[in-house]
Amino acid sequence: MRVYGVTGWKNAGKTGLMERLVAEITRRGFTVSTLKHAHHRVDVDQEGTDSYRHRLAGASEVLLASGQRIALMQELRGAPEPSLEDLLGRLSPVDLVLIEGFKREAHPKVEAFRAEVGNALMAPENTTIRAVASDTPLNVKVPVFDLNDTESIANFILQEVGL
Repeated sequence: MRVYGVTGWKNAGKTGLMERLVAEITRRGFTVSTLKHAHHRVDVDQEGTDSYRHRLAGASEVLLASGQRIALMQELRGAPEPSLEDLLGRLSPVDLVLIEGFKREAHPKVEAFRAEVGNALMAPENTTIRAVASDTPLNVKVPVFDLNDTESIANFILQEVGL
């Protein structure tokens, strides 16, 4: 599977860019999956549901299935967080996996950057960042795209991965 990342500091526009890229690339006929890293405790299940109660009782995995979707929840129960490689191995084959976060991993990335947030640009120090999607002009050694120019960013990513 081909993988490409969207990285950046908090409130830099990563999630909005990911959402637009998924819509644009799937509109072109490619299959896309996403992988999102969360630094905080996250729970997609709700307290009081049957599946939540199953996990609370000690189940290692709970597979929730309906006519619209399935969700597999796996409890780490103290085990280390799986590596990016392990997580990618759990996904069904698609044309492209877009990864949000995982800024320290080796896969190629586009950095989302908003000047108003006040964080330093990562691209000069991170060689895995191949381009920047920014709300302001920048002078860096990688291509810079307007943060809202989804079509050009998608073109760049698809060219980078050979699709």
